[in-house]
Parts: sequence; structure tokens; C-alpha cells
Amino acid sequence: MITFPKPDVEQFLRTFSIADFAVSPDEKHLVFSTNLSGKYNLWGMDLPNSFPYPLTSIDQSCQGLIYDKKSRFIIAGFDQDGNENTQFYGVPLNGGTMKEIVNHENTRNFMPKLSNDSKKLYYTTSRGNPSFLNSYCLDLESGQERLVLEGKDAATYLFGFSPDEETLLYYKHFANTYTLLYAKKGNEDILLTPPTEKQHTVNDGVFVSDSMIYLLTDYDSDFTYLASYNLETNKFCKVKELENESFTAITYSKENQLLYITSQKGVEDQLYEINLQNENWRNIPVPCSVINKLEVAASGTLYLFGMSATKPHNIYKNTGDEWVSLTKYTVPGVDSNELVEPDIITYPSFDGREIESLFFRAKKENDNGEVIFWPHGGPQAAERKFFRASFQFFLNNGYSIFAPNFRGSTGYGLEFMKMVEGDWGNGPRLDNVAGLDWLIDQGHAQKGNILLMGGSFGGYMALLLHGRHADYFKAVVDIFGPSNLFSFINSVPEDWKPVMDQWVGNPEKDKEKLIEFSPITYLESMIKPMLVIQGANDPRVVKEESDQIVQALKDKGRDVEYMLLENEGHGFSKKENEIAVYQKILSFLKRFTAVTEKV
Repeated sequence: MITFPKPDVEQFLRTFSIADFAVSPDEKHLVFSTNLSGKYNLWGMDLPNSFPYPLTSIDQSCQGLIYDKKSRFIIAGFDQDGNENTQFYGVPLNGGTMKEIVNHENTRNFMPKLSNDSKKLYYTTSRGNPSFLNSYCLDLESGQERLVLEGKDAATYLFGFSPDEETLLYYKHFANTYTLLYAKKGNEDILLTPPTEKQHTVNDGVFVSDSMIYLLTDYDSDFTYLASYNLETNKFCKVKELENESFTAITYSKENQLLYITSQKGVEDQLYEINLQNENWRNIPVPCSVINKLEVAASGTLYLFGMSATKPHNIYKNTGDEWVSLTKYTVPGVDSNELVEPDIITYPSFDGREIESLFFRAKKENDNGEVIFWPHGGPQAAERKFFRASFQFFLNNGYSIFAPNFRGSTGYGLEFMKMVEGDWGNGPRLDNVAGLDWLIDQGHAQKGNILLMGGSFGGYMALLLHGRHADYFKAVVDIFGPSNLFSFINSVPEDWKPVMDQWVGNPEKDKEKLIEFSPITYLESMIKPMLVIQGANDPRVVKEESDQIVQALKDKGRDVEYMLLENEGHGFSKKENEIAVYQKILSFLKRFTAVTEKV
């Protein structure tokens, strides 16, 4: 009998991912963006076969993916090495030479939508209006385009249109907790939630007829619910809400008159179906914990893209009451028993508020006694039961991971989400400190012996916690985190800048607060060894954010390492970079694990 060695830890990082997918209207073809070759490209499947083949070889991730309504071609958006300047291309169904559709240098383009006859492409762009955005209708035959929506007051995105294409649906993004949905018919702009001075959001919306719109909103509520708006009567109506759940996405099946609604409840998602004819409502079991995207074919067949803490991204097809996995992504060469499901725990924060967290505990046979404290990015996002190859990689190396959903996190209501706005460095920081204290009080870690790591806002929080609470930690990893809120506010994309006053603060009015909340203020206290990782093309947290903190710490003679990725943006789109990053982090952490073990 042959016995095999334990899987190499790098195999966890060899897990492939899916970024987006779409199904052709005739359900004969499926396209998805995946890093199956090590870099993101489009791959296709000829349904019902599920063997994929490559459609592109440009090695770039996709943002925006749709089929023409007669299943003849694909529209896809690609940026360049993470710079987020997405341009749109036509892609043949079986791959080959792509055709430029929208390509304007140094512009950001969003949300492509094809007309019912697929002769016109609607899209939103930064071209000509970088702060508030404009939307155009491009005639694909003549190449002529016309302005259909001019953004004013806030970043404005064309969202959809009525079946007769006479009424446009668009939303204005004043803040992550303040988005309003409008219908535009001719010169009339109709707000689809009742007028109020209280900020609220509309997450999604869909026409079910030329005059009836269903939308997801938290108007006059803490959690997002299903509502309707009748354009003929101008009547807004609450339709369905569930306690402590926020509806996040809505899809309409015209042929069956069914609405499908994704709902977020804490760290997991639910899927519901509502019959518009009899108003019956039912929960549909799903094969994953987090739903990334749902498509409904004309036949009524559901296609779902999702993942769980121990199951990577996969695309599923619903056949009756059974989900069939069209993709077979797993952790290569690793048995599912080697993977770790998180515990869901809560702990009281400084003001008595309960904070929900995920606690991934390394298996006993791997456990090295180390704990990584992981504040998530966003900050108006959440750590959820989704798959992170890096987490399973560290867990298999013996590191437990504690990931709190501090105030500002999504899934816990609008009030909780707003608590981070203008307060990046106080309430959320103290929630994280309370999480550290919980770990210590419960005997899971010792003060001064905790490893700290985070990315994006989590990188910012790692820097701030290091600067203000260094006595909890022995080493810190910052992955593209803002270090100076003044330079961060000034360097974000232009369409982000209108929201910065509410989200982060105003550099003049809030000067003292922004100084207090900026990690770079606390250089003297940043005494623990640090590793900083940055993508050179990052448009959200630009390279200078990491450059300045690294240089300042080096000038003080501190132990700081810097890893700069020349062909990445705000994340790791290339598998070799992802592997290199986490191997580097592991090597860095092991410096301190070894010291602990000797003691």
C-alpha cells in the first residue's frame, strides 16, 4: 500500500477563483472569468457540457460581463494590471480576436447594458465628468453615441431600463449608506423612495413592467426590505421584510413572474423566491454560504455563483430542487477534512454593543499556538463565511485567525454600518481592541504575543492598532492600507472624492480628527517588526500610502520589510503574485513563531 505525504502547504494557494460569470440567453453557452491558467482570462463552456476552454489570453481580470440577447457575442470589460480603468470589448462566443467597443485612455467605465435588440450599448463612464460620471447610449452599428444621463451632485450610474426602453433606472451614490434610485422618463426624474431628510439606501431594482419597479431599500428601516413603486400612480409600497436580514440583490424571471432575492444575515446569505401572481414566498436552499451572483434564464433555470468558508468559488445550476456544480473548484490535492470551518462568536465591545466574529481555530494536529488578528477591509463590508485560500493556508501552518465584524460592517443594519463614517479611528478601533481583550480573557492568546494582519481598511486598522496599541502585538502585516488620511482623501479616484467628507472626513473642518485617526501620527509607537505589501497600480490606496509609512519607519531604524508588486492593483490578480505574497508573509510570521517556540 502506498502512503502519501501530507499536502504541501502551497497547495492551498493553488486554489483557483472565479470573478464573474454569465449564461447565454439560449442556455447553450456559459462564460466565466477565472485564473485557471494562473492569470485571469475568460473561459467558456458549451452547455450541458462542463469542460471549459479558454476564450481570451490577455491575462487581465474582467469587470462587466454580458451576452447579446440573441446569444451571438459577449461584451466584456477589462482593465490593465489592476488600474481599474475598465474598457469594453466584444468577444466571439468561441474566443479569438476581440473588438474594441469602448476604449478611452485613462477613463473608468461601468455597468454595460445591451438594448433588447442588442444594437445599442448603454454604459456609465468617467469620461468628461470624472467626479459625477455620465451615461451614454452607443449605437453598435454606426458607432454614434448620445448622452442619456449627466451626473450631478453625486456619482450617477445607469442601472437599467424598462421593457420598452422608454424609462431609465439610475442611482446616485452620495455615500455607501446614502444611495437613491430614480426613474427617468423624458425630462422627468422620479425619486423611487418617499422624500425624507434621513439618509437611506437602495441596493437594487428591477422593472417587471413598463410602470412597475421592485426595489430593495432600507427607507425608514434599519434593514433592507423589498418594496415596489408604481410609475403610473407614483405609489411606494413596502412588500416584504425579514427581521435582522438585509436584502442585497434582486433578479426577475419574466416568463414565470417570479422574483429572486438574495439576503444577508450576518456572515451567511439566504435565497428567496416570491411569486408575483399569488405573493407566495419561499426559501430556496443553496449549496454555499455566500452568494456572489444569481442569473435566471428564460426557462426559469437558476444559475448561481457562490462559495463557503471551506468551498472555493463555483458555479451551480438548479435543476428542480437540486443544485448541480458546473465547475469543480476545490483545494487541489487537499481533502476537505483538512479545511477549517469558523466558529461564530460574539463579544461585548467598550460600549456594551455585541460584535459578531469568525474564529478559525487551527486543527489540533497543526496548531502552533499562534493567533492572527484580522480586521477586514471595506470598512463597510464584512468578514463572512466565504473562501479565503490564504486563511486555509495559514490555518494549515498552525495559525488560528480571529476576524471581527466591528462597527461599520455590513449585514447588521444601516445604523451599525454608519458608525464608521467620520469615525475611522475611534469606535472601530475600540471594537477591535475589545476583540483582542476577549481573546486574551478567554485564554486563546497572550497580550504582546498576537500577530496582526489586514488589507485595505484592514491594513489601515493594522497600522493604527500598531501605532496606538503596540503592546498587544509582536509583528504586523499591512496589505495596501492607507497610512495618512489626508493624502488618502486626496488620491482616491475622482468619483470617490464627493463621498469622502461623510465617509472619512473633511481635511479642513476635521483636521484635528484626521490627524488623530491617521496611523502616520503614531510613528514613535510603531516599534514592532512590520511587513508592508503594495500593488504599484492600486487606484484606491495608491503606492504613496505605503511608500511614506515605510520610509518614515526606516528613517527611525525600525524593522520593516516592503514588498511592491509592479503589475498589481488593489488585490492579487495573478496567481504567482498571490503565492509569492503569502509565502513572504508566512516566512515573516515564522520569524516570531520560532522565537515563541524556543521560549
